[in-house]
Amino acid sequence: MFSLFEKIKELCQMRGISINSLEETLGYSRNTIYSMKNKKPNAERLQEIADYFNVSTDYLLGRTNNPNIAKDGDASAPLDLRDIAAQSMLFDGKPLTEEDIDFITAVLEAHLKNK
Repeated sequence: MFSLFEKIKELCQMRGISINSLEETLGYSRNTIYSMKNKKPNAERLQEIADYFNVSTDYLLGRTNNPNIAKDGDASAPLDLRDIAAQSMLFDGKPLTEEDIDFITAVLEAHLKNK
């Protein structure tokens, strides 16, 4: 799992900017982002970084792999049905087999297509 610093570094690389440039743009002192390797930022700073990259704070924190920001009633957000099925467990608490995951994914896809 990526740390917060690694996520920010990756987003900077994707945008073609340096971490120092990000710090300057957001008005942070030098090495503010680098300090996030060892200490957690406050909520306001985390939100500023998420807003700059137009990603969710959950994405920055590694709670989701989906960078999209959730919106109320947003049914257009893509669902990873296989991931949803893979996070499920059998009734007795045992993990699903790959075959079970494939089956559940197919059932979910068929159900959503018929809606």
